[in-house]
Amino acid sequence: MTDLTKLTIAGARDAMRKGDVTSAEITAACLSSIADAGALGAFVHNTPEIATDQAAAADVRIKLGDAPDMCGIPLGIKDLFCTKDVPSQAASGILEGFKPQYESTVTSQLFDAGAVMLGKLNMDEFAMGSSNETSVYGNAVNPWRRGNEDTALTPGGSSGGSAAAVAADLCLAATGTDTGGSIRQPAAFVGITGLKPTYGRVSRWGIVAFASSLDQAGPMTKDVRDAAIMLRTMCGHDPKDSTSADIAVPDFEAALTGDIKGKTIGIPKEYRMDGMPAEIEKLWADGTAMLKDAGAIIKDITLPHTKYALPAYYVIAPAEASSNLARYDGVRFGHRAKLAQGDGITEMYEKTRAEGFGPEVQRRVMVGTYVLSAGFYDAYYNRARRVRALIKRDFDEVFADGVDAILTPATPSAAFGLGENMDPIQMYLNDVFTVTVNLAGLPGISVPAGLDAQGLPLGLQLIGRPWEEAELLNVAYALEGAAGFVAKPAKWW
Repeated sequence: MTDLTKLTIAGARDAMRKGDVTSAEITAACLSSIADAGALGAFVHNTPEIATDQAAAADVRIKLGDAPDMCGIPLGIKDLFCTKDVPSQAASGILEGFKPQYESTVTSQLFDAGAVMLGKLNMDEFAMGSSNETSVYGNAVNPWRRGNEDTALTPGGSSGGSAAAVAADLCLAATGTDTGGSIRQPAAFVGITGLKPTYGRVSRWGIVAFASSLDQAGPMTKDVRDAAIMLRTMCGHDPKDSTSADIAVPDFEAALTGDIKGKTIGIPKEYRMDGMPAEIEKLWADGTAMLKDAGAIIKDITLPHTKYALPAYYVIAPAEASSNLARYDGVRFGHRAKLAQGDGITEMYEKTRAEGFGPEVQRRVMVGTYVLSAGFYDAYYNRARRVRALIKRDFDEVFADGVDAILTPATPSAAFGLGENMDPIQMYLNDVFTVTVNLAGLPGISVPAGLDAQGLPLGLQLIGRPWEEAELLNVAYALEGAAGFVAKPAKWW
């Protein structure tokens, strides 16, 4: 086993149980790869001492036979998750120096199961972005290259560091969060699997909030089986999160039979956008054919309010962000601006927030404050909430009509060059296929399914019924098997 960083979670778990390799050896290999991959900008805070100690403890548990599935698995943790005594900045200057005195529920559950933290991963500031270009640390870089070009490509966002790290084999898997596509879009851009669970399936406690009614954590992994294994450890009821669902957690891995005979897969006509690249159209058609060949029933469906999803999302998400980010004022933690003689508390707030927040965060806070202000609340925010209810109803009706899962493209294109999509509206359009899932609170997964003409990965998205991640993962498992995607980026970093 010469290249331990290429192991999947399932492969590493089984090898460690057999005694073929130790967590300490896999962790050391990952730490070495991270040290050599500075050009990717994926990791922003390395924690080698913590990782080494956790790996040693995991090896003891494995020898004793007390080893959950995630025991000994080296992970990268998105910088949005609070990790005790480790910098947790949400890639923002305003949280400079912040080291929480508590652990997020998700990371706590992973570490209790014996998982290993290699470090914190890059992301868009406060998860606001689709390209990882709004990070205070500088952007993460996609390990893939376009043909023979040297152009640096985006790994997607906001979970860009997570995507780059998993695709480049710096860690075996990573945590991500998804508010409008921030797990699924970067996963598609780098050729890995990304799962956004049903809203309420995974606790949000200890995750820095962007838009509280949309945020959901999930796994970013090398394949569907790994997503199933990691999700089981991440989810479960949490009394500290009022939106956490008190429902049973199934064995997601056991559901991976690959048998989807008789399952009905919906193909929504509204996702055929004007100007959609021919490669995306073909990928979608190929994915449809793969599922049909596997025994699924293909059904054309309609989700009529899809066209209103992006504008509704870009009212609701900034509104919630403006409320959530009001707490960052330089008083209790994080960055505080230097004040001039005579400055009062108002000047401190203004200067601290102007210095601490980047341009995209400032833009969204201002939009959110505007749509919540007197005279505009009903015209924008309440109208967007009503549209959201209609979007959810569209999905409810389709699922009630017998559809088991919905197949769509994950993104409108392959990864684009860093600096190419500087217009905010163009950037927001990257979420066109993903935001409906968050607005409706549904589970969605991106599975790598092919390469474009320039050799870049393309992903397909499957959308499932609420709380039916097990069935969704099984359909994704069948699609993954049929697509046979095994391509990896050629190492240049």
